[in-house]
Amino acid sequence: MNVNEQLKIQIIIGSTRQNRFSEKPANYIFEELKKKENIQAELIDLRDWPLPFYDDPISVGANKGIYSNPLGKQWANKIGEGDGYIMVTPEYNHGYSAVLKNALDWVYAEWNKKPVGFVSYGNAFGARAIEQLRQVVVELKMVPMFNSIHIPIDVYMALREEKLPINPDVFKPLREGRRGDVIERFFVELLDYAKLLKAAR
Repeated sequence: MNVNEQLKIQIIIGSTRQNRFSEKPANYIFEELKKKENIQAELIDLRDWPLPFYDDPISVGANKGIYSNPLGKQWANKIGEGDGYIMVTPEYNHGYSAVLKNALDWVYAEWNKKPVGFVSYGNAFGARAIEQLRQVVVELKMVPMFNSIHIPIDVYMALREEKLPINPDVFKPLREGRRGDVIERFFVELLDYAKLLKAAR
């Protein structure tokens, strides 16, 4: 990979609920990522992709890119454009959102050999949702990042009062806390792997 070649990182908003919280950290991550050199950040909202439950007779791992649903094919093409992914998900009932699982299940080859990082919140700061997501993305031949962003309760409560665009100062506890700059560490790991895996592909 050319050192000056752009990487495309897609941030996926993994909730479609009314009054959802996920769009707030997703937009913050999107704006911060846009500041990086040679990075093309794209915000993907699953509200814009009303995929039905996958019901084709052939699995996506074996369908050779042939989909009966045109939107499914468009989704696969969109995911294929990415060099890496950031998935922002709530924790629902000890797991992650159903709409995100369905979006993952619609694609196979386009996910392969690409890194993915997670941002989560809710019970246990979203740790259990991320734990389950790691298992799923490994089956999709993705590389899950060690570092994740867990939204602490003080940031969560402050963000509930925020409207878009987000005041970046709300995220200072994740930038200047006892663990150092959690967000920058997350970006460094994801982008390093995105470069390596793009070269490998």
